[in-house]
Amino acid sequence: MLKFEIIVCLFATMLMSAVITPFIRKLAFRWGAIDSPNKRRMNKIPMPTLGGLAIFAAYTIATMFLLRRQMPTQQLYGMFAGQLIIIITGVMDDIIVLKPRQKVLGISLAAVVVFFFGNIQMSSVSLPFIGTFGLGWFSLPVTWIWILAITNAVNLIDGLDGLATGVAVIALTTMGITGFFFLNVGNVYVSIMIFALVAACLGFLPYNFFPARIYLGDTGSLFIGFMISIFSLNGLKNATFITVIIPVIILGVPITDTIYAILRRMLNKQPIMHADKRHLHHRLMQIGLTHRQTVLIIYGIALIFSFISLLYPISNILGLILLTIATLIGLELFVESIGLAGQDRQPLLNFIKKIVKENTSKDNH
Repeated sequence: MLKFEIIVCLFATMLMSAVITPFIRKLAFRWGAIDSPNKRRMNKIPMPTLGGLAIFAAYTIATMFLLRRQMPTQQLYGMFAGQLIIIITGVMDDIIVLKPRQKVLGISLAAVVVFFFGNIQMSSVSLPFIGTFGLGWFSLPVTWIWILAITNAVNLIDGLDGLATGVAVIALTTMGITGFFFLNVGNVYVSIMIFALVAACLGFLPYNFFPARIYLGDTGSLFIGFMISIFSLNGLKNATFITVIIPVIILGVPITDTIYAILRRMLNKQPIMHADKRHLHHRLMQIGLTHRQTVLIIYGIALIFSFISLLYPISNILGLILLTIATLIGLELFVESIGLAGQDRQPLLNFIKKIVKENTSKDNH
């Protein structure tokens, strides 16, 4: 297929998503998939969920019909089987509210399906100074943990209008670019699938951005998270330091939020699955930002992570190490400054203050 035809198909995918979304909104009201206001929710009025169904429908039409000639059959159908399981899990959660372990079961089942039927897996790892080694039997659990972690990370940041959708668009676009130009995945179809999902998300975003008329729901956040995890695995079959670190950096916002949520709950002796209002978007709003400002700032942070990730493929080993250290230090300073782990937990800031205090007090003498 000519490149121009692919662009036309992607544009058609965006339009389909925009056209389908109002029908999904009506369907959500009919099925009772409503997000009612409560002390944990940010919405003031009942909001329809299931928005992910519109993205799923547009993406499926694009990959199964419009762009079908670009896709290998085994991977396409293997991925589709996993997607169906995720969508069913998300729809059930949006309508009847599943327990966390039931959602984990749904994601795990989808991971096993794409592993065996889609041949999407991490089978070997190459580390600098150590060499390459096959994962063997560990391939399944490593792949499962990767899919579960990223799917849940995207699910966790879906707390404000347009937040998860916009961050996903930024992350997916960056993944598509790095996959096409740098990672040498060897299969252009992976990038085409990624951009098809970007197009579907862009068609949905105007309805989802503040003030939202429909939410992604778990249907959408689980589906997008799942797709990001399996797209990244296409470049991780023979994992190297670069191919592992790039998707982690690209997904810096949801992964950071998830890691600090787990740390915060462990330090406070709370269950890891315990819900709270101290996620990244909550903290930014608590320090005085508006709903829209918070979303735009997190978009900005996601873009910074994306730009950093684009430096990895063109850096040598020393550059990779220094870039990683600088990113981690900058991230820790930002996290501590907004109190993501807790207002009284600022070890790096306190250390810097101590050094500055000691040096300035000597200068005063």
